[in-house]
Amino acid sequence: MKKADIGLIGLAVMGENLVLNMESKGFTVAVFNRTAARVDAFAAGRGMGKNILPCHTLQELTESLECPRKIMMMVKAGQAVDDLIEQLLPLLDKGDILIDGGNSHFPDTIRRTQYVESKGLLYIGTGVSGGEEGALRGPSMMPGGSPAAWPHVKPIFQAICAKVEDGTPCCDWVGENGAGHFVKMVHNGIEYGDMQLICEAYHLMHTLLGLSADEMHQVFAEWNLGELNSYLIEITGNILAHKDEDGTPLVNHILDTAGQKGTGKWTAVAALDEGEPLTLISEAVFARCLSAMKEERVIAAQAFQKRSVSFDGDRAAFTENIRKALLASKIISYTQGYALMRAAAKTYGWTLNYGGIALMWRGGCIIRSAFLGKIKEAYDADPNLSNLILDPYFKKVMTELVPAWRDVVATAALQGVPAPAMNAALNYFDGYTSERLPANLLQAQRDYFGAHTYERVDAPRGQFFHTNWTGTGGSTTANTYNA
Repeated sequence: MKKADIGLIGLAVMGENLVLNMESKGFTVAVFNRTAARVDAFAAGRGMGKNILPCHTLQELTESLECPRKIMMMVKAGQAVDDLIEQLLPLLDKGDILIDGGNSHFPDTIRRTQYVESKGLLYIGTGVSGGEEGALRGPSMMPGGSPAAWPHVKPIFQAICAKVEDGTPCCDWVGENGAGHFVKMVHNGIEYGDMQLICEAYHLMHTLLGLSADEMHQVFAEWNLGELNSYLIEITGNILAHKDEDGTPLVNHILDTAGQKGTGKWTAVAALDEGEPLTLISEAVFARCLSAMKEERVIAAQAFQKRSVSFDGDRAAFTENIRKALLASKIISYTQGYALMRAAAKTYGWTLNYGGIALMWRGGCIIRSAFLGKIKEAYDADPNLSNLILDPYFKKVMTELVPAWRDVVATAALQGVPAPAMNAALNYFDGYTSERLPANLLQAQRDYFGAHTYERVDAPRGQFFHTNWTGTGGSTTANTYNA
């Protein structure tokens, strides 16, 4: 009996579709699910007549695989992954490969890689983006972990992933231990930012300009033909055109409370750990939190009734300004995401190919957009680029967009229409491009109450000073004692 090329555990939507994708590319796949009935249903349904081997025990699964065994785990992130690893280890041999294709937190993947390698096996944590359709037709994949495992899974992963126009696969090796899941986490953070920015553009057009869902459908369809061409812009246009059973726009009937699974929060926490100002993405996470406070917001809206919003200007011109503000803010979202990856690469010793990451995101994933081609060009031209907006192309684009961006953010503030992510993006841009910030006063405050010292503009960097501000303090500083 022919053995399978790869095994997959977890036949939920993503797992099933990945199996069908692999099989359609010529691979034989062994499948297992904790609930045996799901295995049988899949084999008798979508998997019928295909090169898929249904297995009812983990031992049956491992015995059905070619060596070195490759087993992809598509189970819920967290303890379930650790439990499954423990069940599989006794059934495997040295050199076999475990693959976590779920949304695991990257520190867990760092720990698991070290643990599995200590047992003589290899481990991969791979981000898989693109949702149900991507899993079936071609996702973006971001694998990292044990480098020795990559040659064994590369033919499968690059066969099933999405491809860009020239046929280049949207999957390549990201880096050691948790690098793949870290890059997927940042991808999800940027996804949070993109979605919030699009929602703010929609809200401005709806609340401030009074555009109907059908009119906004046309706007987003036009935007998708230009610089903003992307999956999220495309589906936003489709959503706005979708009608409820009564013929009215379905979007108007959906309660304005957003959910989240936590990957955006992970991105924001990682930024805090690295000291990176991930302001836009963090604000996008907080915007979801604020939306969830629906009952409180209703009460507060009654307590602080706003004057009616009015716009007397040129609606078409302001719609174009919203497009520009959206584009400028979107650039900042990617700028902050890439800055976070650079910081983490230094912390964890990863060698990340930033242009390659942009290419991986060009197809299959939720944040796929034509815009990513320019990011790839920027990092291909300068792999050590410290900040995306310093690239010549993006510098030129941002310079052209700033006036419209300021107009939109200012108008939103004056009219009382919240646009937190666009505002955060503009504040980041203004802060990053300011030669002088008021942190001199902040550092003086820290030295005043805590003797934390400060540097001087007329002294070399790295030389610290302390002032006895009140005349009653001493010369001891926070740098010279341990409490």
